[in-house]
Amino acid sequence: MYDEIGPARAVYAYAADPEASVPDGGFVEEARAALRRPAVEDGPLDALVVRAADWAAAEGKRFTGLLDAGHRQGRPDGHEEVLVRRAVLGCAPLALVSGAWLQWLSAPGDFEVPVVLRILAVYADDVGAGHPHASRGSAFLELLRRLRLAEHAVPAARLTGDQRVPESAFVLPGLLLAMSRRPTEFRGELLGADLCLRTVGLLPALTMVRRARPGECDWDAVDPSAPRRAGAERPDRQCRSLVDELVAEEGDRAADAVRRGFTGTLGALREWSEALYAELLAAGDPAFDMAELMRQRSREGAVYHDQFQLEGKPLARWLAECRTDAGPLLDALARSKLVKPGRSSASALVRGLVGERGPMFRVFSPQDLNVIRRWIDSLPATSPQEEPAESRTGTPVTPATLAKVATALRAGHRAPGRAPSSVREAYHLLMRRTDTPALRSWAKIYVAGWLARSAHGMDERTMPLPARWGREGLRPWLQERHDRHGSEFEQNAEVPLPSREAVVDDTVQTAPLTLIDGSWLQGFTDYEQASSEIGHSLFETYWDELGNGEPRLNHPLIYRDVLKEMGVDPPPTASPEFARWPGFRDESFELPVYWLCVGRFPRTFLPEVLGLNLAMELSGVGGTYRRARLALKAYGFSTRFVDIHNTIDNVATGHSAWAADAVDTLMAALPDTSGAGGREQTWQRVRTGYRSLNPPSGVGARLAARRGRLAGRRG
Repeated sequence: MYDEIGPARAVYAYAADPEASVPDGGFVEEARAALRRPAVEDGPLDALVVRAADWAAAEGKRFTGLLDAGHRQGRPDGHEEVLVRRAVLGCAPLALVSGAWLQWLSAPGDFEVPVVLRILAVYADDVGAGHPHASRGSAFLELLRRLRLAEHAVPAARLTGDQRVPESAFVLPGLLLAMSRRPTEFRGELLGADLCLRTVGLLPALTMVRRARPGECDWDAVDPSAPRRAGAERPDRQCRSLVDELVAEEGDRAADAVRRGFTGTLGALREWSEALYAELLAAGDPAFDMAELMRQRSREGAVYHDQFQLEGKPLARWLAECRTDAGPLLDALARSKLVKPGRSSASALVRGLVGERGPMFRVFSPQDLNVIRRWIDSLPATSPQEEPAESRTGTPVTPATLAKVATALRAGHRAPGRAPSSVREAYHLLMRRTDTPALRSWAKIYVAGWLARSAHGMDERTMPLPARWGREGLRPWLQERHDRHGSEFEQNAEVPLPSREAVVDDTVQTAPLTLIDGSWLQGFTDYEQASSEIGHSLFETYWDELGNGEPRLNHPLIYRDVLKEMGVDPPPTASPEFARWPGFRDESFELPVYWLCVGRFPRTFLPEVLGLNLAMELSGVGGTYRRARLALKAYGFSTRFVDIHNTIDNVATGHSAWAADAVDTLMAALPDTSGAGGREQTWQRVRTGYRSLNPPSGVGARLAARRGRLAGRRG
């Protein structure tokens, strides 16, 4: 996994994938060991919170002192820019994913759990629910863009390729992202880590940047302790309440896990901050920047410079040696004819060699050339050059903290596990976010068969979506469908309502589906998905289905209330007893299992999920929900569930409209071609997803599903 990059980078890149399958066993053990390694002294949580706040305040003053010292000492032009640039890049791996460790702490089996709903509320603020590019990470990305440092920042996993960011900066966020993929094992640790990070607030190095560049970004959005809305409770206090609630429910085991996450995070922050401070301190010497630049360019440069001699040795060899120690090369360059000490404007190294006719044209970026000029201008014109800062301070050591974690990820699961033997068993196993190789494979095969069945015999009679997507988008079509739903409701006004027994039976058999309302969108809780152009509305839909953190608005809980009115009280949804409950028919689990499977693959099945989401949100608006309301009211049952859906799913400003807009956003960005990845093929996938809510059930459709499953196994 990390032959060419460090282990911390490898873990960060792997865990940033929304479809990452993080193994059990060895990984869980190594992640906990990595948390313990930098841990500070344990103690009561209140004392730890005070300790973290005190450290953050003192550390912030220490970083800000670098600015003040530079001003007092009359540092050369560009010194403040160097401090800001290095601080921002050093904070980027953590700040770009601020809050992401909470991304999988809600799962279909937890949709009715109050503490989970409250965690989701905190996370929804972090991602800026309902708006694209409104996450805390997006606010930091704006800072990177303003400072012209964002070349490798989107998606966040690409940051691992930016050699300006030290390996040590990926250790803590890489570990937390990986842990977030095993939420069942690490819920306490993740909440402890979150409490620590919100207690610290704005990272100490960023307090210096905020002082130097106060207007460059929305600093309150970057600060995880600051509320996103006026009058809202501070997130650090919200998190502390969550921790207290979790400990009250689960006892000492949860308390230990929270403290382990808190102390491990604080210890890792201290180590990382100390390394970053040392780097910024050393960067006061332009030779430090120059040495690092040479080290970054040495590998590719060594390929091209066998013929150029510098003090009797090929430059290629100098560059190869530069990968471990750039000091000797800098000394030799300073003595060469390429450099005029103290006079960069007269030095061939930044004139002819990098000019449009020179052999190194465009090898160095404008920022690189500024580094070279600062170094040359800092060289004394007469006395021997002082040894570069890198040689005085020693070559930074690559952090090994995550080496064993990365090895455990590469090793994968200890055993493949067992595939479900039935849809009932699959329903229970899919309640959690984590999986085994056997369950993951089974889920993909199930989706492949379901989609093949959905695509069977699809034509204009069976598919209300138009044959081609038009540039006008789906809003006009959406209004037309809504009008048709209304007309059908009026036409069926005289049709007798179903019997009380039929209403109860339908409500009961729909429970396995409705109690996981929104589960087809679970993949869009992933941090970057939740704030993307397409995914932001899907996350908000998911967030709405679960009641926006309010149990009284939670759709599964509202539905359970209706069931109780009917004298029906199924076991908890996540329990094995629920899936085995004899009151449900086997076929009542088929569609919900499809939802649970397809929702795990937000990238692989993006067009199909968007089509399914559109069909689901539009299905009852204007007609079905209104008729269901009549039936429920006629027999004295609460109509709240259908009432709330008929309003929030509306075609103007509700879920149906958002669903159509998400499809349009995807389609508008595609090339108007018929090949793979083009608009025509993708639109057919959207249509198949739309039909997958209610696929055909004839012999031909079943045979198509079988062929699809066989193809899925081969794939």
